[in-house]
Amino acid sequence: MTNNDVLRGVRYALALSTATLAEIFSLSGQTVAQDKIISLLKKDEEEGFIACTDALMEDFLSGLIIYKRGRQEGKPERPAQSVEPLTNNTILKKLRIAMILQEGDMLAILQQAGNPVSKSELSALFRKAGHKNYKECGDQFLRNFLKGLALRYRDTGPRPSPG
Repeated sequence: MTNNDVLRGVRYALALSTATLAEIFSLSGQTVAQDKIISLLKKDEEEGFIACTDALMEDFLSGLIIYKRGRQEGKPERPAQSVEPLTNNTILKKLRIAMILQEGDMLAILQQAGNPVSKSELSALFRKAGHKNYKECGDQFLRNFLKGLALRYRDTGPRPSPG
């Protein structure tokens, strides 16, 4: 999954406006103009598409954590950039932190998305790389998680007719 796919998926799942996305980026110390955000949200075959770098995605995820949970007292204004490449596992961890999801919440979200997993399978995704039980988070798993987030946080039921 590309960083642009993740950005689009989170935006859809949480029903975030372009202005809100700009605010989230700014919480991590990154100023991103709304027209650039629109370009980041485009599909790669669309005119004006801009690829979202790992550094920009990390800024977004750090900003999302602050947006959803609030700024921690005593922490520096700008979170330190990771020296490791951004992986699906890292994205999943940061989304879990931002959304304040416990293990049961994660399992329910994945069940709702039609991708039930066991507790041990889930915990393997959050282990440190190199651990004997570490499991790499695949694109389809992350896609299913974003789908589950959308099902959980968006009102996807039928709309009442006006009148």
